[in-house]
Amino acid sequence: MAAPTRIALIGYGFVGKTFHAPLIAAVDGLELTVVASRDADKVHADLPAVEVIADAYRAVADEHVDLVVIASPNDTHAPLARAALEAGKHVVVDKPFTLDLAAARELAALAARHGRVLSVFQNRRWDSDYLGVRQVIEQGLLGRLAHVESHFDRFRPEPRVRWRESAGAGGGLWYDLGPHLIDQALQLFGLPQRIQAHMAIQRDGGQATDWAQVLLDYGSLRVILHASMLVAGGGARFILHGSRGSLLKPLADRQEAQLLAGVRPGAAGWGEDPDDMLFYDGSGQVSRLPTPAGDQRRYYAMLRDALCGQGANPVSPLQAITVMAVLEAAIEAATSGRSVTLSLSDEERGAWPHRSAQA
Repeated sequence: MAAPTRIALIGYGFVGKTFHAPLIAAVDGLELTVVASRDADKVHADLPAVEVIADAYRAVADEHVDLVVIASPNDTHAPLARAALEAGKHVVVDKPFTLDLAAARELAALAARHGRVLSVFQNRRWDSDYLGVRQVIEQGLLGRLAHVESHFDRFRPEPRVRWRESAGAGGGLWYDLGPHLIDQALQLFGLPQRIQAHMAIQRDGGQATDWAQVLLDYGSLRVILHASMLVAGGGARFILHGSRGSLLKPLADRQEAQLLAGVRPGAAGWGEDPDDMLFYDGSGQVSRLPTPAGDQRRYYAMLRDALCGQGANPVSPLQAITVMAVLEAAIEAATSGRSVTLSLSDEERGAWPHRSAQA
């Protein structure tokens, strides 16, 4: 049996503790051996056997580590990934990949020079809501799509004192949730022709963007990406309208809620989604369509296989670059009030095969 891939997890805040550590533990062939954190007691309460190193750069360079997973604040992603690649490690970076497109391209080139796997943690590719919508689109049930809305909405009317909601680099809702919304849209429809956007700070005392609405223009198809901190209910995760009917997916995937409740990935009921999709055929008939189960373990299982040379990188550097290009273009569009096109090389555009919204 092959030796497990030994992993250093950089950061044990919300994302590292809630997502990465449990998902890694649930995938055969992966072994979490080091955690970079200044709070050893917090880590050891969950993971008594791991080594805790306070200095992230020491953890990145640990000679016993094969793969570095970076789940630290957004402004540390690029420098830590650079250090890990230069130390000869494979690297997973939590989203956002970097703070700007230039840094994303630099890291991709560095990984290529060192012959290392570089990937971005897009776990929402394996959410039940997204998988259900993708299935319906691929079946052609909606016909030619005209309008799609994808929402990541929350209700947190009072800002929290944490780096994600600060005015610093990489703070705000668009950097936090935008990469997931963008990645899912690019998987379904490819790269848009133009981008328009509006962003705002709506909460009293807010310091960073807490509302964003981004329009991806695909010609006859319009895709709206929406994120807000002031939605208490009454919305939907996905809304789609096409030439043969409409689809509503009311509620979001449950895996994050399950993880927060202490459910182990792979346990009974893991990823199951009892919230049906609703199909409106235009004649007054409404049909319930079952939502397939989600399973975010698939990201790490595919990454394990890629490291063994038995599969493709689940999220390639080129795909991560294009997500950053859209993220950055939306900020430019919101700031300037103009419609913005993507400036990408032919190789970068090739990260996403042409996808059609036609039946």
